[in-house]
Amino acid sequence: MGGAKKPTTANKDKSTGSKDTKKKKDKGEGEPKKAEITVIVNEQQALKIIQNSKVVTVQDLARQTGVKISAVNAFLKESTNKGIVKRVGGYSGHHLYQAVSS
Repeated sequence: MGGAKKPTTANKDKSTGSKDTKKKKDKGEGEPKKAEITVIVNEQQALKIIQNSKVVTVQDLARQTGVKISAVNAFLKESTNKGIVKRVGGYSGHHLYQAVSS
């Protein structure tokens, strides 16, 4: 009927002081480390992957080379301008790329 008691100011100070004394665990202590991601695309490795597959997406190439998506996207745009790779499909940023057959 009356509900819970409101803590007095003395009790509030006691409860907040005990939280500071607890030792906090570091977030990265027990977790496995993530893979190191590089920024530079190894052109020979990327071109080999593109030539060995029918089509490749930016996300797929980034995963296979271990490089950030933005770096792979810049590499594919540059390769398209050079005529090494051509865009064959896709939509809204999810394009498909294919090696140009010589």
